[in-house]
Amino acid sequence: MKFTLSLAFCQPAEYCSLARSAEQAGFALAALSDHVVHPRSIATKYPYTHDGSLRWEPFTPWPDVWVAIGAMAAVTERIGFTTSIFVLPMRNVFTVAKAVATAAAISNDRVTLGIGVGWMKEEFELLGQDFHTRGKRTDEMIDVLRKLWAGGWVEHHGRFFDFDALEMSPAPGAEIPIYVGGLSEAALTRAATKGDGWCSDIHTTEDLRRIVADLRRRRADSERADKPFSVLAAAADAFDLDGYKRVEEAGVTHLMTMPWYLYGGGESLQGKLEAIRRFGDDVIGKLGRSAV
Repeated sequence: MKFTLSLAFCQPAEYCSLARSAEQAGFALAALSDHVVHPRSIATKYPYTHDGSLRWEPFTPWPDVWVAIGAMAAVTERIGFTTSIFVLPMRNVFTVAKAVATAAAISNDRVTLGIGVGWMKEEFELLGQDFHTRGKRTDEMIDVLRKLWAGGWVEHHGRFFDFDALEMSPAPGAEIPIYVGGLSEAALTRAATKGDGWCSDIHTTEDLRRIVADLRRRRADSERADKPFSVLAAAADAFDLDGYKRVEEAGVTHLMTMPWYLYGGGESLQGKLEAIRRFGDDVIGKLGRSAV
């Protein structure tokens, strides 16, 4: 199992320093979260809390993930970057393909695309995308993205996207993994049968064990059964070496964490950097899970 640093809710000006520190500490990935806008009035309930309340306040920074990844890639050499989660169906598929492929080219193919179908209807409406067809469009968008990233002349004729031969350059130098988030039946099926991995919310180790087993069963019956499958997860009950080992035994391949929640210091950049260093020494180094 490797480790992923979550940059959620951090200040954008901290990103490059945090990415460099995470690389030095042995983290495999840095993960960015995604929203475009935060309406003052949101009628849609947030699906990942019991009462539908949000985990953040208005004016929380949500920088563009691809701009941020390009900046961090320029000051690092080995650490990879992923989105957890990028709301795919509220975007134009061609602009997404271009942004992700460009980030891959700049970073020497250190990019993973973590996607979800989204939950905030108001945000979809502001971006001019249909909220109600987002699941089916996501399925087709995955196919279109892989075609556009393959290089050469490609065409597609589907329900939502229909285009004759075209090419998009630069094409990635390697296949870009697509991880799929979500807990619904449709999301788990999408992850297992169309994705290269699954992104979790925050779960107990036993919850993760059950979900991973479910994903493996769905994966075994899919056309992608012979391809590698990753599980990027955040555990609510793993805070020491034994806990991390149990998470790994449950089938998690990449554990996502914010070390400053363990060591403190999250209110300042220096505190975050020190927490990352300590996590590298106390956990990654001792488990031998360094990505470098």
